[in-house]
Amino acid sequence: MTERAPFMTTPLPFSQACENNKASILERLRDIFNAPGTVLEIGTGTGQHAEHFAAAIPHLQWQPTDHPRAAHLAIDRLEQAALPNMLPMCQLDVGNTPWLTPEFRWAFSANTAHIMAWTEVEQMFQGIGASLPEDGAFCLYGPFMHQGKFTSESNRAFDLSLKSNALHMGIRDIDDLSVLAESVGLVLREDYAMPANNEMLVFTRGS
Repeated sequence: MTERAPFMTTPLPFSQACENNKASILERLRDIFNAPGTVLEIGTGTGQHAEHFAAAIPHLQWQPTDHPRAAHLAIDRLEQAALPNMLPMCQLDVGNTPWLTPEFRWAFSANTAHIMAWTEVEQMFQGIGASLPEDGAFCLYGPFMHQGKFTSESNRAFDLSLKSNALHMGIRDIDDLSVLAESVGLVLREDYAMPANNEMLVFTRGS
């Protein structure tokens, strides 16, 4: 009798950074995304954030999205999680407008602004500014500069590493992001200090 080979599962894509920061981000999102609505996540990546946040905040509908080249990364994880408030993965290239995404009340993106080209950051804000409702909010997480200065030596080294990989990458300045937000009708309402020299920027519709 031939012995059957053991069933092998393919490891899910994993980000240690997501694993490290998901608890501290969730603590903020609970307060900000404090009413029912759909969250548009830009740059879902491995899906660890989407899975963790949707499971912990069941009054939200979570809409994961990613660039067509990366949208497949999270699919297995999110399908295995089988959360009732998790919507199917949606491909989103921020430069292709209008965005073919469901209506959303909240928006969230983590560690994307320093990877995108600046034109893509502009397009992300334009897309959110075109659809974010008066009672919504956009939370942008990551490392940022203040008035042209890095907040830590580790962020300075990270910026150099990014630019050595691709010249279009780099840590963005909060002043530039604020001006960009105002150009699409949004205002930076809060800037929360987060662990590991990161920050959570909260943008809402301007008065």
